[in-house]
Amino acid sequence: MNGVEGFMYPNEIALQWSVLIVLYPYITGLVAGAFILASLVRIFRVEAVRPTYRLALLTALSFLLVAPLPLQFHLGHPERSFEMYFTPHSTSAMAMFGYVYLWYLMAVLVFELWLDYRAEIVQRAQSTKGLLGLLYKAMTLGNYNISHEALELDEKIGWIVTLIGIPSAFMLHGYVGFIFGSIKANPWWSSPLMPIVFIFSAMVSGIAAVMLIYMATTKMRGLKIDVACVDAIAMYLFYTFIIDFALESLDLIHRIYEADESFRSLDFMVHTKLYIPHIVIQILLGTLTPLVLLAITQLVKLPERLRKRLYVIAGSLIMIGVFAMRWNVVIGGQLFSKSFLGYTTYKMHLISKEGLLVSAGLMLLPLAILYVLVRILPPWHEGENQVLAEGAK
Repeated sequence: MNGVEGFMYPNEIALQWSVLIVLYPYITGLVAGAFILASLVRIFRVEAVRPTYRLALLTALSFLLVAPLPLQFHLGHPERSFEMYFTPHSTSAMAMFGYVYLWYLMAVLVFELWLDYRAEIVQRAQSTKGLLGLLYKAMTLGNYNISHEALELDEKIGWIVTLIGIPSAFMLHGYVGFIFGSIKANPWWSSPLMPIVFIFSAMVSGIAAVMLIYMATTKMRGLKIDVACVDAIAMYLFYTFIIDFALESLDLIHRIYEADESFRSLDFMVHTKLYIPHIVIQILLGTLTPLVLLAITQLVKLPERLRKRLYVIAGSLIMIGVFAMRWNVVIGGQLFSKSFLGYTTYKMHLISKEGLLVSAGLMLLPLAILYVLVRILPPWHEGENQVLAEGAK
């Protein structure tokens, strides 16, 4: 058969999980990382990154709304997915995710955004006409009290919601790594470090995404990028990335040292079928290169213009590297037989239910949703960043 080497059972030839299952943990990771960045402002009082606080929350919401869609497209009968809410199974990690998802979406993220925007929503509801005005009136939920005492109460409740949201964000993405790590029959996945690696790589990708979106939207508005803000984000990104890299290295060293019966098969696969996505894209381009670039910005005093360019390059490479990590876990874990005697290949079609065009559309959809949300609920305050782009030169 085409693309098959060695001995494989028929049920191992065709991959059951496609690129859509790669997108699923990638998108949920961006949600968790963006929320963690926002929590630096409200919980840890890191004022330097405040310009990205609301943008991070809106980014998290945009990607969270799209997060279940790759699974829905993958299912043969997506309407059946709603049955898990009516017939809960506490022993099913996937079923429990449904409740974690609803909890995080409605009780944490949407509620925190509503509390943070409530005063502006009330003001816009009173000053805006037409359909948009009706939308703002509906978003007030009938509460027009924006007195000083009411806003102070909103701030206190918001702090509690964010505090609860941090472990919720970890559960939202950590469970994905838990599912892979608990599959004992697959040595590529079966590792207790898998949930932790997924969480930290999610934080890295989410922080990088918000940094890139902030820099892009600020430039598009013709305003000056707050260099102190992106410097602080890059610093937290660098330290988080070091932890992520250390965890992935620890997992790799443990596999090499243990060298069980599957090691020779996995080692052969890494040096052949996964050499480009794993060694070149994930490790060299997506990990070591951005680590070096971020380290340079932390150790060497560079001009602002050069630092911003290095941040863009490093952030973009990180996004690519984390996606490659998800690809290598999901796709790479299905390329070898359970007997370790055969290998198969994965061919992604351009036009199909789980092809390249659908995947690209699902990746662009959160950005379209973010554009709409930013138009309805601008993440920047009036008078913020009033220095034009010429001043940044």
